[in-house]
Amino acid sequence: MGAEPGAVLVTTDLTVGGMTCAACVTRVEKKLGKLDGVTATVNLATGMARVSHPAGISPDELVATVEKAGYTAALPEPPMKQEPADGDGDGDESEGARQERHRLVVTALLALPVLVLSMAPGLQFRNWQWLCFALAAPVAVWGAWPFHVRAVRGLRHSAATMDTLVSLGVVASFAWSSYALFLGGAGDPGMRMPFTFVPTASDGVAHIYLEAAVGVPLFVLAGRFLEARARHGTGEALRSLARLTAKEVPVREDDGSERLIPIEELRAGQVFAVRPGERVATDGQVTEGSSAVDLSLVTGECEPVEVGPGSPVVGGAVNAGGLLLVRATAVGADTQLARITRLVTEAQAGKARAQRLADSVAGVFVPVVLALAVTALGFWLGAGADPQAAITACVAVLVVACPCALGLATPTALMAATGRGAQLGVLVTGPQALEGLQLLDAVVLDKTGTLTTGHMTVTRVTAVLEGLGSDAVLRLAGAVEQGSEHPLGRAVCAYARRESGEQRLPDVSGFSALPGRGVRGRVEGRLVEVLAPDEDLPAVLVDALTASESAARTPVVVRVDGAVEALIEVGDVVRPGSYRAVDRLRRLGIRPVLATGDREAPARAVAQALGIEEVHARCTPEGKAALVRELREQGYRVAVVGDGVNDAAALAGADLGIAMGSGTDVAIGAADVTLVRGDIEALVDAVLLARRTLGTIRTNLVWAFGYNVVTVPLAMVGLLNPMLAAAAMSASSVLVVANSLRLRAWQPSLIPVRRYA
Repeated sequence: MGAEPGAVLVTTDLTVGGMTCAACVTRVEKKLGKLDGVTATVNLATGMARVSHPAGISPDELVATVEKAGYTAALPEPPMKQEPADGDGDGDESEGARQERHRLVVTALLALPVLVLSMAPGLQFRNWQWLCFALAAPVAVWGAWPFHVRAVRGLRHSAATMDTLVSLGVVASFAWSSYALFLGGAGDPGMRMPFTFVPTASDGVAHIYLEAAVGVPLFVLAGRFLEARARHGTGEALRSLARLTAKEVPVREDDGSERLIPIEELRAGQVFAVRPGERVATDGQVTEGSSAVDLSLVTGECEPVEVGPGSPVVGGAVNAGGLLLVRATAVGADTQLARITRLVTEAQAGKARAQRLADSVAGVFVPVVLALAVTALGFWLGAGADPQAAITACVAVLVVACPCALGLATPTALMAATGRGAQLGVLVTGPQALEGLQLLDAVVLDKTGTLTTGHMTVTRVTAVLEGLGSDAVLRLAGAVEQGSEHPLGRAVCAYARRESGEQRLPDVSGFSALPGRGVRGRVEGRLVEVLAPDEDLPAVLVDALTASESAARTPVVVRVDGAVEALIEVGDVVRPGSYRAVDRLRRLGIRPVLATGDREAPARAVAQALGIEEVHARCTPEGKAALVRELREQGYRVAVVGDGVNDAAALAGADLGIAMGSGTDVAIGAADVTLVRGDIEALVDAVLLARRTLGTIRTNLVWAFGYNVVTVPLAMVGLLNPMLAAAAMSASSVLVVANSLRLRAWQPSLIPVRRYA
């Protein structure tokens, strides 16, 4: 039912237990959907339900509704509070998982002798069948008990699931074998039974199918165990993120002392210490110390980042150098690590369009299979076939059908892909974003902060011949700019500090700012001036000045004791990855368009350097949104990449909005994809990952549908032994999950870059 107009909708996540196939997913979604104003999306691989409901419906009501459908439900713990897995992958194994593993081991020990004796007539000794019966009885009852319980529970709620098929198959096989042993002559001491892959007539003595009675639960239990282990692997990304969270943090007091407190007690504004090799406890700003921090596990940055006083740091990053004191700026759910975890979790809850079709099929799958099994039984009996062959065909139909593969086709691939994307610094909001990435053919790129660093920096220093030299001039200029508040001055000072390494810049005295011209001061007894260029310049600097203006950089002249010594060019430099990113986008058939609010000259300079032909400068937020509409009207599927408030309208109006992770919260909130890595080349990785993921999902669905289309008719015509049918059914789910797991090791292909300037 739809919600009333104006009703406030909230989203609640539930952990749903007891689901075993896509039919279970459909049942839970339909049950929740019967509540007024409620819609639900259930993920078989994660066991999670995302429910959108009116504020008047409490989570307790949602839990009760799921339980009425025959499943368990609970509110999940926040991902960042869950205990991380141990290194061997078994540390977080639940009690239920251990019980299932114990059940599998015992079932295997009991079932293997039955399978060997049934399949090897030469080993069949006197009264072998009675030993097999004694071993098969506990397997058919205790080993298959979970299937029987869930089947009965489903029947109480008028529902049929995969467990219904397995339970009926085991009961039918064991019941027929019991009849054959006690009443059909198969219990004679000297009875021998040949093993064939295709069911045969009885020749006067009823055959026993104890191998099917034990093989079905054994193979299904083994398949689900392997499937669970594989699905555990697809969720490794979230567990890796959980491992980045500190449990305790050393807080620095005003008197210089430290005390260790739980991370939950840390508050914004408090200062904490980060020693070499330790993780940064939460997002913050460095107040003291300098070091290099490793962001590879958080944002995918492969190179360590140098930080010092005033530099921002991200929670979960590893301090690779000296002691840092950091003032917390965000804690708990407001941190970047928490946002990444939340985005990955939310992305894994969605469904691709193809999966919705599969779920629709799964909703009627089990009833159809039951009808086909009964039809096969009736047909063979009506055609005068041996009752044994008719029952065998019926059982084979029950156990060979596999809705599990249909239900796992998308979520396992999506879990693996979103986890791999997070490792590469790419966060997607769900399968719709992946589908959008796959179909892109035009991308509108912002300049400042997207293709460029967004920060003013020194791009070139040109010194006069026979002067002091570029290093000495830069040191003097950086020293006098220490007193400046102008962005150009701060850029020169910061660059000089970096270039001087451990050497401290000298002090400045007599500092004065010259409005509209520059600054001057005395450094080491010399009068140093950093001024706007005038006409009285040496020839070598005139050439540098001309090149600087054509490249849209801002030049300043350094004079020492009245003599011109150097020309320093300051500008917003192109990110190193932008060259490769734009070239790779073009090779993927995606048209790059540059749209910026900056002036024409710097916009043209950046476009020329990157080989972008279409440039829109002086673009207002409304202009960017209009450009997106125009491209869409031309038939392009458009993505917008931006990082500022001015990009939000265009991001929201595009087919796909992509935000730089270093951008504003407004831009990130309006985007479908976030490039946490802060590198535009991550966009190309995202497109390639989306194409591979959607291809994997299609392969999974083709296999899942094709498997059932082929095997069910074979079982109906009597060409499948029930034991082999059970093995094939289990293998189909494992193959789907294993195919999805390949995405965890996916690597973006690197293409040699072609420079345009």
